[in-house]
Amino acid sequence: MSLGKAGQIFVFLLFALAAPPVFAAEMTADAINSAQPSKKTLSNEKPTPAGVRLQVLLDRAHFSPGEIDGRFGENAKKALRAYAEARQLPSSDVLTEDVWKAMMQADGRPVMATYTVMEQDVAGPFLRKLPSKMEDMKEIPKLGFTSPREALAEKFHMSEQLLIALNPGRHFDRAGDSIVVVDTSSGGGGAPAKADRVEVDKVRQTVKLFDKSNALIGFYPATVGSEEKPSPSGTLKITEISRNPYYRYNPAYHFKGVRSRKPFTIKPGPNNPVGTVWINLSAEGYGIHGTPSPEKISKAESHGCVRLTNWDAERVAASVSKGTPVAFAESSP
Repeated sequence: MSLGKAGQIFVFLLFALAAPPVFAAEMTADAINSAQPSKKTLSNEKPTPAGVRLQVLLDRAHFSPGEIDGRFGENAKKALRAYAEARQLPSSDVLTEDVWKAMMQADGRPVMATYTVMEQDVAGPFLRKLPSKMEDMKEIPKLGFTSPREALAEKFHMSEQLLIALNPGRHFDRAGDSIVVVDTSSGGGGAPAKADRVEVDKVRQTVKLFDKSNALIGFYPATVGSEEKPSPSGTLKITEISRNPYYRYNPAYHFKGVRSRKPFTIKPGPNNPVGTVWINLSAEGYGIHGTPSPEKISKAESHGCVRLTNWDAERVAASVSKGTPVAFAESSP
């Protein structure tokens, strides 16, 4: 018996609904904690337990893969190369046995944890929707998160999709509920290592921190400049560090998509255009800062500044100080 087009679609939907989602089925704490990253178990096409485990270990070591989503994408590969470089091991897009051994020796703790949702996680206030245009943000009293789910995902450096996959059926809006999260705590405690200089690679879209001995102590994927407003060249200095900054738009910048001819101010919050931290540089209008869209780091243009995830911007801010030099390099990709 042959089925018409409508019948074929109906059968397809029945199978699609009946089949368990591979993403959710694989993403359990036990599967992730025991995963062995390799060429076969890491994928840029879909999240895998091995991808989550590798990303968490890199994040803990301050070699950030950006948003933890379980995919072995370009940001994770950048972090892996930098990690190998810092430990004077051969650098490659492929995870080698020597690099994995070094990671396990440095931090063999489980990468998953159970977290109890707290009152402050669900207290808000939350935005109904984040406006897409800057002009529409100027009247909002606080550029907060849009939901407890977004807040929790950012708290643990995760994508919302991964948080959902780890906790099927959860709504994340009830204090006292237990959820599964990745554990990005460094475990070492104490003050963060101090950076003697910062290097911004305009081509590779990265930020590196070096200490006084010239050791690489931190690596972060970034969005650096655009054709509309390229990032500066040469070496600048950090002049100020502002947490929970206001964003002040200057119409002289002529940003694409902003039509206002008058200056305006956007109030603080994690969804502020410059996120939760602004690190001011000694060139007018330029800085290193956070973002309301961590999933777009290294994948979208900035307005000339150096954009990081909010948590990475906060890490950089904790390691630098007023006067720290920031060199803009233009290396080959």
